[in-house]
Amino acid sequence: MDQALQLRVATPLDLDWIGELRHRVYAEELGQHPVHPSGRLSDAPAEGDGGGPGDAAVRLVVARGATRIGFVSITPTWAGRYGLEKYVSRDALPLLSQDAPFEVRILTVEPDLRSTVAAPLLMYAALRWIASRGGRRVVAMGRTELLGMYVATGLRPVGRTIRCGDVTFEVLTGSVAELTRNVLRRYGTVVERLRSSVDWRLDADFSPRADGCEHGGASFGAIGTDFRTLERRHEVVAADVLDAWFPPAPGVRAVLADDPSWAARTSPPTAADGLLAEIARARALPPESLVVGAGSSDLIFRAFGRWLTAESRVLLLDPGYGEYAHVTERVIGCRVDRLALRRADGWRIDPERLTAAVRAGGYDLVVVVNPNNPTGRHAPSAQLRAAIEASPADTRWWIDEAYLGYVDPADSLAPLAAADRRVTVCTSMSKMFALSGVRAAYLVADRRTAAELRRWTPPWAVSLPAQLAAVAALRDPAYYAARWERTHLLRGRLAADLRALGGFTEVGESVANFVTVTLPHAGPSAARLVRECRRYGVHLRDLSPMSPAYEGRTVRIAVRDTEENARIVAACRSALDALRPGEAVPAPAVPAGRAGR
Repeated sequence: MDQALQLRVATPLDLDWIGELRHRVYAEELGQHPVHPSGRLSDAPAEGDGGGPGDAAVRLVVARGATRIGFVSITPTWAGRYGLEKYVSRDALPLLSQDAPFEVRILTVEPDLRSTVAAPLLMYAALRWIASRGGRRVVAMGRTELLGMYVATGLRPVGRTIRCGDVTFEVLTGSVAELTRNVLRRYGTVVERLRSSVDWRLDADFSPRADGCEHGGASFGAIGTDFRTLERRHEVVAADVLDAWFPPAPGVRAVLADDPSWAARTSPPTAADGLLAEIARARALPPESLVVGAGSSDLIFRAFGRWLTAESRVLLLDPGYGEYAHVTERVIGCRVDRLALRRADGWRIDPERLTAAVRAGGYDLVVVVNPNNPTGRHAPSAQLRAAIEASPADTRWWIDEAYLGYVDPADSLAPLAAADRRVTVCTSMSKMFALSGVRAAYLVADRRTAAELRRWTPPWAVSLPAQLAAVAALRDPAYYAARWERTHLLRGRLAADLRALGGFTEVGESVANFVTVTLPHAGPSAARLVRECRRYGVHLRDLSPMSPAYEGRTVRIAVRDTEENARIVAACRSALDALRPGEAVPAPAVPAGRAGR
C-alpha cells in the first residue's frame, strides 16, 4: 500500500533539501538567481527570502515517506520583514503596513512530481495555517505568464511588476476567506479525498468551520453534543468558554425548580414585559429605551442586519470579540477596518488613537467591547464618552458591556445610550449572572432606535425559563456582587500559580473572569498547548484565530472554582513538560478534519 502524503512544518533535516530544490528550480531552470557553486539557494533574510530577524518564515513540506515532494514558505505579519521588501519598499506598497498581510512565497514542487496534488495541497495548507493565526489577507509574487491562474484563485494584481533575473512577477493580494473558498471550489474533490488520507501534522484544523465564526465551546464536544453522555461534564474542565464558575442566585434556582414542567410547556409573555420592567427598575432606565434578546448574539444580528449594508464602513477593535467580525464581514459584507491594540501598550484602548481613527474614517458604526474580550482591558466610560462626543454626528457607536460587572456596573454608558441616538449599549446576562444556558440579554438605545428594533423582534424571543431566571437574578444584586468579588480572588490565585510554572513569557490578568498565558517564540504553539491539555480533560481557548496580534502563542483560560483551577494548573504543567523544545511532539491523536476544534 502506498504511504500517505504527509503535511508538516519543515524540520531541520528538510532545510538542506529546500535550498537544493530552490537552486534547481529558480537558478538552473528559471534563471531567477545566478547559479551558485554550492548548488543551494539560501533562505536567509539577507537575500530577501526570509521573514526578518532570526528568519521567522515558516515552511510547510509535503512528503510521501522519505520522498519530499514540495514546500511553501509563509512570512507571518509579525516577522518584521517581508521577502517582497527586497524588491519594493513599504512606502511604495502600503498594503504591507496597512493590511498586516501574511506573505505566501516560493511554492515549489519537484519537477517530476508537478502533476500530483502537491501544489494545491500546499496552497490549501498555507491558507489553513494563516487562518489559524488570525490572518485575513495574503500578499504574494506571481509569475506574469501565469497571472490568469492566480486570478482564478482569488489573487488580484496591485499594479506592481517586479523583474528578478529572467523572470517577471506581479505583486498579488487576496483575502484568506476568498482564496480558501476558491481553492475549495476548484480542488474541493481532491481536498475532500485527502481529508481522510493525508497525514496532517499542522496545528491548524484541516477544514474551516462551516459557519466561519470562531468561538470556544469545544469542551461540550467532549461531554457530547447529542446529550447522551452528560455525566461526562463532571470529568471536563470547561475553561475555553467564559461561563460563570458559580451557580445562579438562589432565587433563580428556586424559580426554575418550582415547576419545570409548566415552564417548559408554557408560552412566555410575548414581549417580555415583566423582564423589561425589571431591567428598567434595576438599572434606573426608561423602559422605552430597552430591547431584550436571547443572548447578545441575537441582538447583534438583529440590530446590525437592520442598520448595515455591504456599503457600510465599520471600525472594530483588534483583538476583539469574533462575533462582530463574523456579522459585519462574512454575513453582511461590510467594509471593515480595525484599530490595532498593541501588546506593548498592554492591549489598552488608547482614547486619542480611537478618536483620531473615527474622525478620519467616515464610519457608519464603531464597535467597542468594554471590558474587551479577549484582551481583558477596560477603558473608563469618561474616556469613551469623550471619544463619542468628538466623533461625527452620523457615526453610530455600539458599546458591548458584557463583562462590566467585574469592574463597576455604575461605569456604564447605558444612561448616555438612552439619551443619545448615536449610542447603543449591549449587555449580556449570560456571563455575569450565570445564565449562559438560558440566553438572556438586553440593549439600551434612544427611544426611536429601541422602538424600531422592538418592531423587528419576533414574539417570544426570550423563553419563559430565561425570563423567569433573568428577573430573579436582577432581584438579588448582593449575591452576584459577592460572586464577582470572589472571582477576582480566584483569578489572582490562578495567575500566580500559572506564573510559578515558569513556562510562559507572560501571564496576563484581565479585569474579568479570565487570564491569558503567552508562550515563548521557541516554545510550542498555543494550539499545541491547548491540544495537550485536553489529554487531561482541561479545555482552554487558543486565541490565535482571533487576531494575528497573538502570533499563535496566546491562550485564554477562564477562571473556575478552586478545585478546577488546580486541575488547570496541573494540566498546563504536564503539557509544558511534554512539549519542551527539543522533545518529540506526537502527531495529532484526532482525525485531520477535527483537529484543534
